[in-house]
Order: sequence, then structure tokens, then C-alpha cells
Amino acid sequence: MPTIPLVRAWNTWSPLPAEAVFLPLGVRLTPLAYATSSGRATLFPSGPGVRLGRHAVDARTVELELTHAGTRLDWHWHKPDPFTLAGGWRTLQLGEWGLRFWVCLCLSADGGEVVRLDPASGTAVVQIGHRFVALALANPPSLVAGYETIGELAEDFERHGYWNLAARAEQAKLLALRCNLEMHRENRFAAAVADRADLAIARARALLATSPQAPELPTQAGEFAGALDAVRDVVGWNTVWDPVNRRPYICLSRNWNAAKFGGFGVWLDDQIYAAAMAACFDAETARETLAAALDGATPEGNLTCVTTANDAWVDRSQIPVAAFLTWSIAERCGARSLLQLAWPALLRNHDWWWRARDPSGSGLASYGTSDVGTGLYKGTHFGARNESSMDNAPFHDEAEYDARTRTLDLIDVGLNSLLALDAEVLALIAAELGHDAEAERLGERARATRALIRVELWDEGRGLFVNRKRAGGFVRSVGPTSFYPLICGAASPAQAARLITHLNDPATFGGVVRIPSVSRDDPAFADNTYWRGRVWPPMNFLVWHGLRRYGREQEATALAEASMALFRQSWETQRLCPENYNATTGEALDQPDTDSFYTWGGLMPLMGVGEIMDVTPWNGWELRNPGQPLRLGPLQSPAGPVSVTVEAGRLTLARGRRALLATDLVGRISRLRLLPGEMRLELPPSEGSVWFPSVPAGGVRLCQIDGGAASWAADAQGIVLRLPASQQHRRRLILTYDA
Repeated sequence: MPTIPLVRAWNTWSPLPAEAVFLPLGVRLTPLAYATSSGRATLFPSGPGVRLGRHAVDARTVELELTHAGTRLDWHWHKPDPFTLAGGWRTLQLGEWGLRFWVCLCLSADGGEVVRLDPASGTAVVQIGHRFVALALANPPSLVAGYETIGELAEDFERHGYWNLAARAEQAKLLALRCNLEMHRENRFAAAVADRADLAIARARALLATSPQAPELPTQAGEFAGALDAVRDVVGWNTVWDPVNRRPYICLSRNWNAAKFGGFGVWLDDQIYAAAMAACFDAETARETLAAALDGATPEGNLTCVTTANDAWVDRSQIPVAAFLTWSIAERCGARSLLQLAWPALLRNHDWWWRARDPSGSGLASYGTSDVGTGLYKGTHFGARNESSMDNAPFHDEAEYDARTRTLDLIDVGLNSLLALDAEVLALIAAELGHDAEAERLGERARATRALIRVELWDEGRGLFVNRKRAGGFVRSVGPTSFYPLICGAASPAQAARLITHLNDPATFGGVVRIPSVSRDDPAFADNTYWRGRVWPPMNFLVWHGLRRYGREQEATALAEASMALFRQSWETQRLCPENYNATTGEALDQPDTDSFYTWGGLMPLMGVGEIMDVTPWNGWELRNPGQPLRLGPLQSPAGPVSVTVEAGRLTLARGRRALLATDLVGRISRLRLLPGEMRLELPPSEGSVWFPSVPAGGVRLCQIDGGAASWAADAQGIVLRLPASQQHRRRLILTYDA
């Protein structure tokens, strides 16, 4: 029996988005529709017939729109408590006479237990062990029919139509409560789990007698409105149950798991990005997904590129973002144990890169494919470039595969920048865990790699960091990876300034739709095929972080705004979360190589969340007051679940109903630490005040700004410091008090 938090027991665990599963018991509530006009039945698989709506990460609320043969239904449910579920449907549009369109809600159990109809209440009930699950409809079904499987129900409709009564039954392995839309234009249903059949029935029917309100969900209003909402829904919809390994995790896309991967698929970086997104809401979901990625650690040392039910690419890894994102997840969720869990695999993976991908010991690495495993494309040019995740990127076109070293003969800017970042963050983790010698070694590795990038991979003529042939010069094609030296701190101030000119140039990487995966003036840009010209969310995300590390706030915010605008183009009209975008029009599905609901598409709105609140290795916990009305949250933070509001220019950080901090200073607060008896933060140079509502006036022990004593006062809203404008870039405030 799976062990998952009780609050997530009912969820959309299966590949069918509209199916609700009580995972501990393997009980399924499955909708099926039949249209006489087409003669076809559907279970509403992921695709054009399903528009995904709101989805809480714990599935307390689930909403979607279902379409079949021209008939559209609003379908929804929510959970009043962990053991009950209340939902319903409403007809939005009829494609034919309602009598001839049938909606069935089916109750079944994975163990094949018999479902019985309680004749007194008309409720379907199934017993699994000592537990009972009851399913009731507010308006009784037109017909109750029994089948061995859901496939038999679909076949019955398609062979006999809706008029066949031979399947009537009061018990079967699957009971279908069959309703037509003439009589049931809308209906409500409820399910309950209990330890007696009569209790389950009574609780389900009691829910139908009430109209419980759907709970509030994490949202974002004001600047970057809808960003947190979108990340929430992407995480919620792509969290599924892996039936092969018997674990929950956030998949790449619901569309891929069954059809493409044979049941499950773990692509290294995709899962780690997904874990970082989930950390905004739920540390356990983030940990589960990160664990699925780290589970691919090989005996050779690397983290596996991809593992599915069909294949495993153990000969390759993927770009090393794991340490950076793991640190961010652990800091956001206050989960030091996560660092302990991940540390051995992350360290082995980092050291593997230098053993396996730096054949000459130059201190700069290349992509490759090791001589292990039986994975598809192993030992080929394509397999080696595939390790970059940018399978057909033109800046690898000039590379040759060296069969002796099993690497490309190309030093990759993006790879080495991320390896420098990997070493830097691993040094932070090592220091946190008390591994001082490793911290020193990794810190030196980061410094050495940055220095080599700064000199060896800088093309002075173009003013860009560029991939370089090991035995020759720079390659022609460049992409967003040319900006990755910003995220690891390798670029000098002069180099960073030149990079920004390219980033803003509409002839290369600028423009309304950005950032293209290859420069717009490259012949490959016109290909508009996968990594040849299209916009990819992970690239925008990593460049955005680099800009923020260098203090280029204006450029970072502009990139976040462009990314959010591009995301909205498909999200608000079609509820699509694309894998990539056309870099000219912003279209998502203008060619066949884009998945329509891909998890890492949520990195685009995640930047909008991070513009207001984020956690990074270089600035710690950050908050930004834009001075305009805003609401964000609740979302996870180092101080627990918090909400951020801005009203009348004043930002308030609150945990539940308790305000922790307030300020009317406009700008970014960084390195925020809120501990019992101590508060530390760096303040922007603007004029204004900072309030600490939770600090007792009589308990202040120390108040300092930039090491000097600072005056404070007490008012009705707690301790307050009034600050003039400063010529300094940042001001460091320390406040200690009797907790």
C-alpha cells in the first residue's frame, strides 16, 4: 500500500486527467462519455478534448473542461476533508440532443473487488479490506450497469448504443452510474471513505445535501498576476503515480508517460526543475520528485540522463543544475535534511563530470557518452550532444565525436558555466554539512573554472562567450548559453556589459518574443525546429538568474515580463503550458515538436513569482516591494508558508494572520533571516520605514545598520525604524530581541 500524505490521498494520480483516485485503496472514480452522433465513447485522455483548469497541489480543488463530439462539460471536484470528495458537472454546450449524449461515473477498485449498489440509497459501495468507499449522485442515474472493466463499458456503448439494457446490474467489478444530458444537464456527486458501509453511504449523501465551498488556493495578483496560480496548476496536473516504481512524482508531461515511456519517465533536469516549482507549495512533493531524479545515480558516478520503463541512458547525464536547485529547494523549505539526502549523489555526479568529460585535463569539459549501458544513441555524435539536453542545437553542429575519449571535441560554454555553479553551490552545501575539506576543494574548483571560462571562452571580437573547438577556434553559432557565465559569476564587469547589449539587440537575442535558442541572425534560426530557433523556458530561467546575480535588475525584470507575456499567450487562451515557442510569433503548436503541457513550461511564470519573492545562493531570501498593489501566496519560505501583500505602497510579510515584517521602502530586500530572537536583512537605499510587528518594544537588545547603532521607536504596529534615502547600494540591518 503506498505511503503518501493523507491530504493527497484523493488526487488525479492516473494518466486520465478527469479520473479521481484514492491511492491508498486503489479506488477510482472514472468519467466516461458517449456521443450517439459519433458512435464513440471517451475516457477523456490528455489532449484536445481536455482543457485543464485549476488544480491545487494537494488536489483540494480540481477543475477541468471536457469536450466530446461537440458537447462541452464543466467538470470539477474538491475535498472537504482527506476522506471525502464532492464534485459535479455542468453542461456548457450541447453537440446533439441531450438524450443521446451519456455521461457515466464509474466506481471500481484496482484489486478487482466487487462494487455493489445499495438499493435503499441508490449508492454504489466497494469494500477493500476493512474500508468502504461509497459513491452517490444527487440526481439518481438513468441506469446502473455492471462490467468487468471500463473497456467493456466503452465497447457496450459503441456496439449497442445507449438503448441496450442487458448490462443492468447491482453488482460488478465496475459499476457505471449512467446519465443522459436531457435528464442530467448538470449533476453533483460525492464519495466518502469510512470503516462501515453505512457510514460511508451516510457521509457521501450528507455531502450532497450541502454545498461545501471550494477552498482558497495560492494566487498572485497585481504585478505578474496569475504567475503563482499557473505554477500551482502545472505542478498539480503533472503530479502522478508511477505504477512501475510505486511512487508519486511530477512527470515531464501527462501526455508522455503512458504513450511514450511505457508507464513512467524520469528525465534528470526536468524532474529537478519540477521539484523547484513544487517547493513553492509543498516540501514533500518537491522531495519526492527530487528523489526520483537522484534515484538515477549510477555506479560510475553520474546522474542518469533519462530512465523510463523502456530504456535508461546511463551513459549520459544532463546539464548540472541539480546542486543549485536542490540548495534553493532546501533553503526555501527549511529542509536541511534534503541537503543530507542529496549530498552524496550530487558530489559523485560533479566529480564524474571531470573524470569522464575532460579528457585532456584542461579544466574545461565537453559533452559525451560513456561506454556503459545499452541506451539508445549510446556511443554516437547524437548521444553526446544529447547530454546537453539541446539535442539538435546548431552550436554543436561543428563538433566532431571523438570515439577514443567518447566526447565531442567542443568545449561548451553552458556546460562549464553550470559546472562552475555546481562546484560553488556544492561548496556551500559542504560547509553547511560540516565537510570543510570538500568545501575548500569545491570552492577552488569553482574559482578555477570561472577563470578559465573568462579567458578561454570569451570571443573579444564578438563580445560573447562562445563554444570552442579543443584544437581550434570558436564556433559560428551562439545561443542563450553564451549568457550562462553570468549565473556562475565568470564574466568580468566589462564582459557582462557587452553581453547585455546582445541580449537587448532585436537582431540577435532581443525582441518581443525571447530568448531564441540560437541567435536570430544565424541561418539555423529559420529552421524553427526544436532547439534550432525556438524559445525554451529553462534557457530564459537560467539567464534571468544570471542577470539578477549581476545586479541587472532592470534587464532581469524585463526578461521576466517578456517570459510571462509569452506564457500568457497560450495559457490564457488555451490553457497550454508549452515545451517551447516560436521565437517570432510566440505560437506554441505551430509545428509538431512541442508538447502542449510540459512541466518546465512553468519556469516562465516561476520567474514572475521570483520577481516578488525568491531564494538564491547569492542574495538569500529576497522580497521586492514594487510600490504597487500586490498579493502573493500563500507559498513556502524559510519562515514557513507566508503571504506577501502590498497596499498603499506598504509591503507586509505574514504567516497566517500574523505579520512578520512590513515596509514602505520601495525595492528589494535581500538576505532576509527571521529567527526566534533575531532578524537580519539587507535593505534597498530608498527612503521609508520598516516595521517588526512581532518584536516586543521592551525586549529589543540590539539594533544596528551597517554595524552602527540605529534608533527605533515603538508605535501601534510594533517596532519601527525610519530610514532616510541612502547613497549606498544596500544597508544591513540586525535586530536582536527577547523572544
